[in-house]
Amino acid sequence: MYIAECPEIGTVSQGVTIDESLANLKEATELYLEEFPIEKHSKPILTVFEVSPNVKS
Repeated sequence: MYIAECPEIGTVSQGVTIDESLANLKEATELYLEEFPIEKHSKPILTVFEVSPNVKS
């Protein structure tokens, strides 16, 4: 299992693969922002991260 987190919003999700965990995180973040939208005057959120391909489980 992989766990993905968006620390700016506070959402967390998981998946069997990295792609699945990121897709689930995107969905969770979108649903959260529908309920608790970001104020109009705030700056856009951009998150960049790198995943090492040599991670052993």
